[in-house]
Amino acid sequence: MKKSYLAFAGMVMVECLDVGLTTLSKAAMSRGMSHFVFVVYSNALATLILIPSSFIIHRNKRPPLTFSILCKFFLLSLAGITVMQNCVFTGVSYSSPTLASAMSNLVPAFTFFLAVIFRMEKLDLRNSRSQIKIIGTLVSISGALVVTLYKGAPLLSTPVQSTPDSSPSNTSSSTSMNNWIIGGLFLATASSCLAIWNTAQAAILKGYPSEMTIVSFYSLFGTIQCTILSLFFERNPSAWTLKPDIELVSIFYSAICGGVVTFSVQTWCIKEKGPVFVAMFKPLGIAIAAMLGAIFLGEELHVGSLIGAVVIVVGFYGVIWAQSKEEKGLDLKTKEDGESQEDDEVDRLHSSSQKKPLLGSEVHV
Repeated sequence: MKKSYLAFAGMVMVECLDVGLTTLSKAAMSRGMSHFVFVVYSNALATLILIPSSFIIHRNKRPPLTFSILCKFFLLSLAGITVMQNCVFTGVSYSSPTLASAMSNLVPAFTFFLAVIFRMEKLDLRNSRSQIKIIGTLVSISGALVVTLYKGAPLLSTPVQSTPDSSPSNTSSSTSMNNWIIGGLFLATASSCLAIWNTAQAAILKGYPSEMTIVSFYSLFGTIQCTILSLFFERNPSAWTLKPDIELVSIFYSAICGGVVTFSVQTWCIKEKGPVFVAMFKPLGIAIAAMLGAIFLGEELHVGSLIGAVVIVVGFYGVIWAQSKEEKGLDLKTKEDGESQEDDEVDRLHSSSQKKPLLGSEVHV
């Protein structure tokens, strides 16, 4: 019970930290900071903190590192850092943290698809729970399309009256909509990578139950991969020079809160409660992102974002509800099987006691 409360509090904290990270990174990139440089510096700083900590804390408990395990860590970092983080921050630079939080609710849907493909999830089309999972997944994807393709009018703002000389404004609006769609596509790609990361990490933890070591090497390999990628895409040497303002603050925040704290808490929660539990907290980020975006970035919440987010959450909780019912059904079946085995054992003992005389029942003269 105590672990359940800790996992709940930890995931709420993780969602707050994640939204804070996307909001702060958006502010830094709005001032010209390259997201490639941002990802490299933040992961490098996180690695400098994690590697020594891992070897000090788990120097006696850590399972032996093999070439196979290191290859798994390398692939895990490729999906969870190199592709996912670069897609997230590229998407945020084109759109907003609110859209990023809304699109992150696609993670459970993508996870469900992966589980079915790799036969980790049983799919029975005649079963009502499986049907709800499929419908919920399709509803979530539909909501993501609404958020991406329909921006709509801003909420809580006075509409601007059109004038004959409003063609530049129309051009700007068209460009903004195109950027919004591009950002949505990048964020959808990031959600698919996060689903792969959650599923793969759960599988790796079964064979290598050392969360701190996984996070450390995951961050190390991610730093190396992102450095190579950034040197290829970011050719401007001045982009690697950090300014002692919000750029430096965002990197320290990303390294400590996003790299060390978030990765460690998520990995522990996946080990204790599973990847589905971690995904359950994604809808919480929408409200946090909308609030922080309005306060710190002056962004407006649009009708399309609100409608799409509601549709995504409805589909998401449909999948989660069906999943929880299946888990309860499995637990009940296991309990019933255990009770039936105990009853059979009692019956066997009772029948054997009737066949054999009790100790001391015979009197010898």
